[in-house]
Amino acid sequence: MPDMTASASQAMTHLVTLAELDEAKVTPGVLGFIVFAVMALAVWGLMKSMNRHMGKVDFKEAAERDASGGPEAKPQRG
Repeated sequence: MPDMTASASQAMTHLVTLAELDEAKVTPGVLGFIVFAVMALAVWGLMKSMNRHMGKVDFKEAAERDASGGPEAKPQRG
């Protein structure tokens, strides 16, 4: 059991030294770059998908219904 206490205190001293970093020298590092790259790829994929779906939309249909004045021009509730 004494070995566990010694290793625990050793781990605590390592954590204390990590907490005393100079804030002027802290950088995002590799993990920050990876997170940013994944987010950039996700946004790129979403934009590509949005452009594909917006290309399928037909904007002329609503104007033709309103001009006819028929029963289709009124919104149906149900």
